[in-house]
Amino acid sequence: MTAFAAEIPWERAIAALSGIEQITDPNQLTKLSQDYYHFSPILAAQLADKRADLVVRPTSEVDVLRVAQVCTRYQIPLTVRGAGTGNYGQCVPLKGGIVLDLTKLNQIHWIRQGVASVDPGVRLANFDKQARPEGWEWRMYPSTYRTATVGGFFGGGSGGIGSITYGQLRDRGNLNAVRVVTLENYPQVLELRGDAVQQVNHAYGTNGIITRLELPLAPAYDWAELIITFPDLATVANFGQVLGETDGLMKKLITVCAPSVCPYLTALQDYLPKGQACALVMIAESSLELFRELVQEFGGRITYEKSALEAQKGISLAEFTWNHTTLHARAVDPTITYLQTFYFTVERVLAMEKEFGDEVMIHLEFLRGEGRVMPAGLQLVRYTTPERLDEIIALHEAAGCAIANPHTYILEDGGRKVIDPVQLAFKEFVDPRGLLNPGKMRAWFEKYPTGSRV
Repeated sequence: MTAFAAEIPWERAIAALSGIEQITDPNQLTKLSQDYYHFSPILAAQLADKRADLVVRPTSEVDVLRVAQVCTRYQIPLTVRGAGTGNYGQCVPLKGGIVLDLTKLNQIHWIRQGVASVDPGVRLANFDKQARPEGWEWRMYPSTYRTATVGGFFGGGSGGIGSITYGQLRDRGNLNAVRVVTLENYPQVLELRGDAVQQVNHAYGTNGIITRLELPLAPAYDWAELIITFPDLATVANFGQVLGETDGLMKKLITVCAPSVCPYLTALQDYLPKGQACALVMIAESSLELFRELVQEFGGRITYEKSALEAQKGISLAEFTWNHTTLHARAVDPTITYLQTFYFTVERVLAMEKEFGDEVMIHLEFLRGEGRVMPAGLQLVRYTTPERLDEIIALHEAAGCAIANPHTYILEDGGRKVIDPVQLAFKEFVDPRGLLNPGKMRAWFEKYPTGSRV
């Protein structure tokens, strides 16, 4: 058994949690206290020694309420996790305590009229297997689709495959309702509906434990997967922009890789001629005829194509996109890290390529934001020093790009760069002692340096 924090009466806490699965094996504690933060050399140094004293796996909302009560009673830090497929240390317990693993809270309650009610531990891929026969699927999902959970995706993610049509998770209409357990003296279950869900959406579990989600779905299409090669980044980036803006062509994914990125996609080398740029796309089979005409207009060449039926076998192209591109690159060169960038325009993409060359290798994901299609980057960066990384970020921002910094575990410092008064006010109400994922919300620890408001 691990050495528990001396000031916490662990024997009483463990006894009070009797009947709920508890994990104390040191190796498991380490594993369940981590995510993929090692993509960042900055976070790898900061988070390597952070781990829970105890992991618990509830199977019901009633269990979650009991865990919340015990943590409140004994002042135990509580960090919620799903499958741990995030990249920013969202589920890493900075202060030890209990990690609440919700992967066994995994019931699909209902699917009807394009809406689903699910537990947070439902695996995204497992859900689609049940929803697609009824004509529905997730609107979007991360490249970790096969393992990620819906609660973890909404708690710590932002967008993914499908964002070219439906935008990002925080956009109005992508989450209908949530049930949330509080960490008050007497924990309760709250239901948030409509815009009220933004109080906990993408908040890293710092202000409530999500125990159920109600989400709108997308019509299920038969998605063909294709690789198209082009002579250079400029051509393929403009192709991606036009494809994204062609609303009559149904698509789920538009990934663009510069020639410098393609060699890192080792399993796809038979389809990626040396020195060429590429696009990896998912297109509805009903749109393929006119899609091929668009490819021809841009002088592209289709080197790989799988029908929707064929794409169900083996590895999907989606597993070479979004942050899986970084994963594949790091398998070749572990010193590579990445950035997350809103370029807003193709012209800015090309300007940044000219500025940095192969030091910052362009990998784009096209998505919808604020009503328009835009290129967003998950660029591969040849890392040298923290100072140079900061300089690269500053130069992008000076050029009009917006960086969602993946080298910080602080909620506000990563994406929005501003304090969210709505999320802070909700935390003051539901977690007055600051026990939920402490150290992650800047708004909280700046206002309450002791960690508690009571």
